[in-house]
This record gives sequence, C-alpha cells and structure tokens, in this order.
Amino acid sequence: MALPVAPIHPQTLFSVLDFLGVAVASAGGALAARQHRKHTYDIVGALGLALASGLGGGIARDVLLQHGTPLSLMNVNYLYTALGGAVLALWLGEAIGDRAQRWMLWIDAASLGLFAVAGTSRADSFGLNWLPAVMLGITTAVGGGSLRDVLSGMTPRVFERGNFYAIAAFWAALVYLGMKRLGMPDLACVTAGVVGGFVLRMLSVVFDWKTAKLRD
Repeated sequence: MALPVAPIHPQTLFSVLDFLGVAVASAGGALAARQHRKHTYDIVGALGLALASGLGGGIARDVLLQHGTPLSLMNVNYLYTALGGAVLALWLGEAIGDRAQRWMLWIDAASLGLFAVAGTSRADSFGLNWLPAVMLGITTAVGGGSLRDVLSGMTPRVFERGNFYAIAAFWAALVYLGMKRLGMPDLACVTAGVVGGFVLRMLSVVFDWKTAKLRD
C-alpha cells in the first residue's frame, strides 16, 4: 500500500526554484568572468557579473509585476545565495583550472530551466493569462545573462543567432504551465518544465540546432 504524499505548497516550490536558479546562475556568471577574453576582471568585477547573472532576471520580473520591492532586495538570503554560488565557482575555477569552464554550458542550461519555471510560476500566482506568464518566465530566464553580457560589452546572446536559448526557456515555461493548467501535480509540472528546458538547450548545442538568421 502506497503511503500518502502531502502536496508541496506552490510558494515553497517557487522559493526552492528561485534560490536554486540564483545559486546556479551566479556560479555561471563568476565562471564567465573568469574565462572572459576581452577583459581581466578582479574579484569585484567577477562578483558584480555573478550578481547580475543571478539576480537580474528575477528583479526584472518583479519590477514588471509591479508588486512591491523585488524579492531579492527584500530577502537578504538571495544575496547570500548569489555570493555563495559565485565564491564557490571562483574557488573551483582556481582549484581545478580549465575543467571548471566545461561546466559553464551545463550550469547555464540548468539555470535557464529553473528560472523559466520559477518566473512563470510567480506570474501565474498573480492570475496572469498564460501568454504574459510565459513571457515573464522567459524574462526571468534570460534577463540575468543578458545583463551580464551588456556589462561585459557584448551583445546579449538572446538577440543573436545561435543555439536555442530563449526558445528553450519558452519551452520550459510552456511545459510547466500547460501541465499545471491540466491539473497535474505541482512537482510533476516543475520537474517536466525544468528538465524540458535543460534538455532542449543541450540538444541544440549537441546537434548544433540554431535559430534562423534574418536575410541580408
């Protein structure tokens, strides 16, 4: 006889996703600063890029929702999480060298799925229609990386031809919200969304699937 499993509160799931996304994205931002070819960053610059990567998307989401001060500015644990992820990534980068950079792609894909679902979940909790909710999920997923690119003097990759980035975030958000609207358990919706976004992003890299380029 199977034991009954208590449902997880949606707010708890959102918090777990959001904090995981912050930690992973901040680690990715720190590693990006370490491998940057155009600039030699000091510790302040590396931590600045890490914070931008980890917190930028969530702040943009909360500002667009217009529901008070962004969560990461109200709850200091967001800053602690971002700094912790960044410091750990920098330490690993120094300890194991270039091998740490190989994790960048995996880290980026993981944060994409986590943030897309977290952003969509928060938007949905305010009663938004499915399309605005998905758009805010995408904003949460790509906002931090775009801010990091701008601060590094680069064109945000979400605007350039390349492997699926915003498309993977869109898929993660759509899978999550579609399953949720069908009445599936919250944990199943979250898992499918995060994994779906991660897998699509990685498949696009492995098989070199790219977005179409505008004609000249």
